[in-house]
Amino acid sequence: MRLTRRDAFRAAVAGASAAQFAFAQSVPTIAAGPFQGSRASLKTYQVPDWFRDAKFGIWAHWGPQSAAEYGDWYARNMYMEGSKQYKYHLSKYGHPSKFGFKDIIPTWKAEQFDADRLMSLYKKAGAKYFVSMGVHHDNFDMWNSKLNKWNVVNMGPKKDVVGLFKKAALKNGMRFGVSEHLAVSYNWFQTSHGADKEGEFKGVPYDGADPKYASLYHETHEAPKNLWSEANVPEKWKEHYFLRIKDLIDQYQPDLMYTDGPIFFEEWGLALTAHQYNQSAKRSGGKVEGVWANKGKNDCVHGTCLLDLERGVVDRIWDDPWQTDTCIGHWHYDKEVTYKSPKIVVDMLVDIVSRNGNLLLNFPLPSSGMLDPQELAILDSITHWMAINGEAIYGTRPWKAYGDGPAITAAAQNARGSSDHHQAGAFNERDRKPFTASDIRFTKKGDALYAFAMGKPEGQVSIPVLAPGGQHSVGKVSNVELLGAKGKLTWTQTADGLSIQVPSEVAAEHAVVFKIMGA
Repeated sequence: MRLTRRDAFRAAVAGASAAQFAFAQSVPTIAAGPFQGSRASLKTYQVPDWFRDAKFGIWAHWGPQSAAEYGDWYARNMYMEGSKQYKYHLSKYGHPSKFGFKDIIPTWKAEQFDADRLMSLYKKAGAKYFVSMGVHHDNFDMWNSKLNKWNVVNMGPKKDVVGLFKKAALKNGMRFGVSEHLAVSYNWFQTSHGADKEGEFKGVPYDGADPKYASLYHETHEAPKNLWSEANVPEKWKEHYFLRIKDLIDQYQPDLMYTDGPIFFEEWGLALTAHQYNQSAKRSGGKVEGVWANKGKNDCVHGTCLLDLERGVVDRIWDDPWQTDTCIGHWHYDKEVTYKSPKIVVDMLVDIVSRNGNLLLNFPLPSSGMLDPQELAILDSITHWMAINGEAIYGTRPWKAYGDGPAITAAAQNARGSSDHHQAGAFNERDRKPFTASDIRFTKKGDALYAFAMGKPEGQVSIPVLAPGGQHSVGKVSNVELLGAKGKLTWTQTADGLSIQVPSEVAAEHAVVFKIMGA
């Protein structure tokens, strides 16, 4: 019996015999290894220890949309009449029927791009892994793509950005990752097929409507309101998506892959995930050291992948490792943006780590490829803080409670991550209140408990949850140190908790860390 295309694909990724899928030779296969492209198989996946120990990564959300230096989703919004980016594009470049995104690409030269210099700065700041943009929704590949002529080696900087970033990361002893945002491009780019409804260019089609540019802008079709919907996506695009990302994995062998969304297109996305893990196992003597991060809360419930929350933090200590991805400003470089302060960045890092997570922080590169002065200052502040307090971050695990202080209820202290992964909160960072020295966060490593006072305390720090015994079976404290400080501290442990006298001079600029033994 002749197999359907879907049955043939399933047979291929499950390692079926050649006879079983003889009629499906065009269906791509994946590397042999411990995983098949099925949810049942991927449930056994576990996040590797290197990622759990790393805690902090830096991301470069960079590409031809950075050329305009005018914020996120430029390639889509420049075709939306009346939008801020449309108006900017009109004034700087001209009407998108005459000067479209395809014409932006050659203006992106990356004349100051130096992957080695950037990576040395990131390593100094304490990043243990680095993630390069692979392809954004703009359908432009940041590597020497075999399947897409719209790539960074052919156009723009004419450099293999992913390859250069990988080489620099490995040189600096860092793990290397790549992000892909390709799947939704098919619907995302349909604004380029429209036309103005008013004014001088009313009814004049934008350049995306020209069929000769369909390899960049896709074919003209009606896009759903939910750009992440798969309802109208043809099989040929799903297959093309699979092949493009598989080419990225095969050429650059990243330690970490990141998908901007859930597992897309079911068997196609599951096969990619399995392929990433199997390729990792081949490189590591059968041990799966690879990570695939995505935003599908239902996808990552049992094994399968690393749950990633965009601009959000979970509500408690999570059983499984997870990751927040956020940015100091906007995702793509925006010359008008206001950046997060170093304190906000450090507060997020500590809070996330206390709940069993990692922070992936984007520093958006300008068109030139070199960080601006404000970004360098933020990075320098993080560098200074990490140099003093890194031991309380790297290689740690959550304690019995993630924190203490007036803002944390007893219920939150007791909560452990459960199988209910629907409590994860993407995009909740905007609701966060500033931390003070009264807010405490915890990590542990070996016999040491680290208590972070999330501000510069004066006089005394009180930690009620560290009273002897109690709901967390706290032991008798034997010693307390302040990281970055010399000399002994004065402290007392009573039924009211642990009270620490704070020296007049504290080295850390933001959260200060007490190393507590015996608790």
